[in-house]
Amino acid sequence: MNKEKYLARFHARAKKEITFEQLDELQFMHMQHIPFENLDVIRRIPIYLNLESIYEKVVGRQRGGYCYELNGLFHWLLSELGYDAKLIAATVRRPNGTWAKSDTHAAIIVELDQSYLVDVGFGDSTLHPISLNGRPHKDHSGLYRVESREDDCYDLIRQTRDDEKTLYRFSTVAKQLVDFHEGCVFNQVSKNSSFTHADLVTRATQDGRITLSGTQLTRSDNGEKQKSDLTFEEKQLVLKTDFGINPESLY
Repeated sequence: MNKEKYLARFHARAKKEITFEQLDELQFMHMQHIPFENLDVIRRIPIYLNLESIYEKVVGRQRGGYCYELNGLFHWLLSELGYDAKLIAATVRRPNGTWAKSDTHAAIIVELDQSYLVDVGFGDSTLHPISLNGRPHKDHSGLYRVESREDDCYDLIRQTRDDEKTLYRFSTVAKQLVDFHEGCVFNQVSKNSSFTHADLVTRATQDGRITLSGTQLTRSDNGEKQKSDLTFEEKQLVLKTDFGINPESLY
């Protein structure tokens, strides 16, 4: 695996200094240029927790992935660049308020002057590292903060104009990528997984987000959303032009 080619994949450059500013830029650029997507899951193409195969998919074939792939590979990159980074497990809270299968989301903690939550594999979420000290951070999708709970657990919370929601709950206990094997299988095959029902591809933009869900395309810009239903041909074009994914490579 080549870290320079990976950085080029999302138009980033590494600096010699290990700083929050560089970490912030890396996360923001990654989320703009490498989509969160479940296209292999829907097509029943197995996903393995092997960094070399993930690298080949994301860098070699210009694809995206879901949390194990994106955060697994990004964690490798941060470690290669000299950051004190570790994978952690989280439990997602669904939009209806119920909790998904325990510890089946992978995220990252980076230690700098303090501890930061870093996540390039959750789709519509914060574009920047969030401090675990409770200090809020605002971007165009909401106001984010991490709230401490008992037993070394924390909640990632998003506040918008309409409401406030916990996105997921996490522990700071270090994990290895292989520890997510059960969750990776579950999210590929279970009818209770959020990823086994329809195509989902999403990435951040400079001022919003673009999301393909099934055949519906949503473009958001500074809080304003436009939705449209796509034909098969239009969907293929959107995959190629808006997400950089060659539809022919999916079959």
